[in-house]
Amino acid sequence: MLRILFVTTLLLNLLVFVFTQGWLDGLTGLRARGDSDPARLQQQVNPEQMQLLNAQAAKSIQARSCLEFGPLVGDEALRSVQGQLEKAGIAASQWQDLRAEQAGVWAVATIRFPNKDFQQRKEETYKRMRINFEYLAGPPEEVPTMVLSRHGSEKAAEAALEAMSQRALKGLRVMQLQAASTLHVLRFAQADGVTQGRLRGIRELGEGRSCSAGAAASAASANEAASATPSGR
Repeated sequence: MLRILFVTTLLLNLLVFVFTQGWLDGLTGLRARGDSDPARLQQQVNPEQMQLLNAQAAKSIQARSCLEFGPLVGDEALRSVQGQLEKAGIAASQWQDLRAEQAGVWAVATIRFPNKDFQQRKEETYKRMRINFEYLAGPPEEVPTMVLSRHGSEKAAEAALEAMSQRALKGLRVMQLQAASTLHVLRFAQADGVTQGRLRGIRELGEGRSCSAGAAASAASANEAASATPSGR
């Protein structure tokens, strides 16, 4: 009887020792050390990156600002940025898409000048006839080319081309300078310091600006888009 009691006591002590060492945590579902601070410390990810914030820094993070980004040209660009926002942990409820339709731009333009002599003669002709012109900025395969007028529709450009043809002007064509597109300006009405830091990490968004300056900046960006790569026809 004493032998059985001795063996039982020994086994119980052995079981208690094994449990207190945490060797049975995965089997029993119970943690030998409970939910203690050492256990929490072991679960930290990159603890060396954690730092305490002073009152001023904490206040800066909590401060909220209304920021706008864009415009993004086209729905594909918007979808790409949406994916980046999701990866950054910024919910769709935190921002608003301000859409605007941008009309295409067509132009009456010359053919690409084959040489300097031909180009100079065309300049003299247009100056003599008091026809304003500007040089196309690109692409390289279209340079040098003169743009004589810009229009909001292909039909208007065709009419202008016909009128110039009536004046015996040759070597002209209708060229699309900018395709019709949808512009997207993303507004973050309540962006705190953490959100602002995440937004700065998304390169496709570009530089943000305060909402009060958003309209003017969007208009300027739209005007810049008017000099997009043209396609001749």
